Amino acid sequence: MNDDRILAPFHAGELRAQQLAGGGPAGAPIRSQLPEQHRAFFPLLPFICVAVADDSGWPLATPLQGEPGFVSSPEAGQLHIAAQPPVDDPAAPWLVAGADIGLLGIDLGTRRRNRENGVVARADSGGLLVDVHQSFGNCPKYIHVRQLAPVAREPGPVEAFGSALPPDAQRLVAACETMFVASSSGGKAQGAARGLDISHRGGAAGFVRLEGSVLSVPDYPGNRYFNTLGNLLLEPRAALVMVDFDSGDILQLQGTADVAWDAGALPDPLAQRAWTFTIERGWLRRAAFPLRDAGVAGL
Repeated sequence: MNDDRILAPFHAGELRAQQLAGGGPAGAPIRSQLPEQHRAFFPLLPFICVAVADDSGWPLATPLQGEPGFVSSPEAGQLHIAAQPPVDDPAAPWLVAGADIGLLGIDLGTRRRNRENGVVARADSGGLLVDVHQSFGNCPKYIHVRQLAPVAREPGPVEAFGSALPPDAQRLVAACETMFVASSSGGKAQGAARGLDISHRGGAAGFVRLEGSVLSVPDYPGNRYFNTLGNLLLEPRAALVMVDFDSGDILQLQGTADVAWDAGALPDPLAQRAWTFTIERGWLRRAAFPLRDAGVAGL
């Protein structure tokens, strides 16, 4: 295929984050279209993670599920997702034509992941068609290995809450080994670098610490793109989603983030820095994730 690499793929926030962290990546193969390996990868997945923003610009994060093949690439610049969120998903009203969208395809069994950012070209009963603006891969670090299998569940009522997490949500956070964070460049970035992003954060249970209404998240060494932290420098509003792979409960949170670039002595020896997430509101959707961990998990 032609070289579709974007010559200047990072916005000012990402460049500033790279500077604060002591340097950016040696290279950045971020493309304006999906390479063939990405086009072949997405149809293998039983779920995909999505970032969208509400009418005030506040990000939301959610997973969408389907039989493998429900995500496809009809052409190199597009992804089709043959799924829509249920009506009780707080992200559902905002997945409409013209909306910015961030996508993460992740295979927890092989620890492979690819990211796509773009705009919803069409949203209807057949799902979502996305025009891709950025396409790039990420390394497999810190992904907790799981072998997911379909399971029949009866979704329960959605519990909405403010900054105080209910007990079941607190237990989900304490056991979390896999988390996804949605962030936005806000209105301060232009061109292909602007928009929404959703990325993975993982570690041993307890790597996310809850104190009152504040979550503390370690930042481990990675590809040095700093897409998420760069977004947070421009727009501190963000969203998290966590899944209990046993019960199928989905926890979705909105809050504001603050990055500690010089974090001093961190409790996690792997971390290079940390960020906090002050919870504003959230939703606990019980038994809403129709996949379970059928294998032996491990880092």
